[in-house]
Amino acid sequence: MKEYSFERLEVWKLARRLTNHIYSISRNFPDEEKFGITSQIRRASVSIGSNIAEGTSRKSRIEKQRFLEISYGSTLEVLNLLLIAHDQQFIKEADVLQLRSIVEELTNKLYKLKETIQ
Repeated sequence: MKEYSFERLEVWKLARRLTNHIYSISRNFPDEEKFGITSQIRRASVSIGSNIAEGTSRKSRIEKQRFLEISYGSTLEVLNLLLIAHDQQFIKEADVLQLRSIVEELTNKLYKLKETIQ
């Protein structure tokens, strides 16, 4: 089976890990949030890896960087939604801290990757 270039990127693997954590933790969100924060945080987390993957298919440096910028923005959106979920007592502080460390690592890797694209 063919392996695509994005599948070898550590930043994509980390984004995938974050998304899996988000799906797991958001299963416990209230049912009335199904179309609210649950949906939004899941979509934002999926967007991170999806934009990394899509960016690898682009030819120009500017396009590749733009997709990484979108991923970066989606990563911060996830953090914002985690903080809101904590404020609403949907998740524990320990979970926020664990996921925040992944977010911080991810934003650092996204920034560095964007800077290396020629």
